Amino acid sequence: MTAERVNPPELSPPAGFSHAVVASGSRLVFLAGQTALDSDGRVTGDTLPEQFTRALANLLTALRAAGGTPADLARVTVYATDVAAYRAHARELGGIWRELAGRDYPAMAVVQVVRLWDERALVELDGFALLP
Repeated sequence: MTAERVNPPELSPPAGFSHAVVASGSRLVFLAGQTALDSDGRVTGDTLPEQFTRALANLLTALRAAGGTPADLARVTVYATDVAAYRAHARELGGIWRELAGRDYPAMAVVQVVRLWDERALVELDGFALLP
């Protein structure tokens, strides 16, 4: 699998994402939305960074179970119940991303939603990956 990150100089410099990812490979993995659920189905963490850490770890666990690595991620969408809070924690969330997933950023978007399936959830991540 190859993933070429494309960041045209005509666009604003990306921070924590890539403007486009050109991927080639043989297996497409769709990753369901992951919140901060533990193995018993309970939302863990009271803060956005705590929940983001668990949600990202859950997404990466599903990806690894499918045979992928964080570098295989082509697209991730972050659904947040409070984008202002997400922006306020952006530096910390970026550090969590780098610690768990590295610096091969997929194409990403952050979308504010009224609420998530689990009422205590503050953030949910979904995406897809392209595996060799």
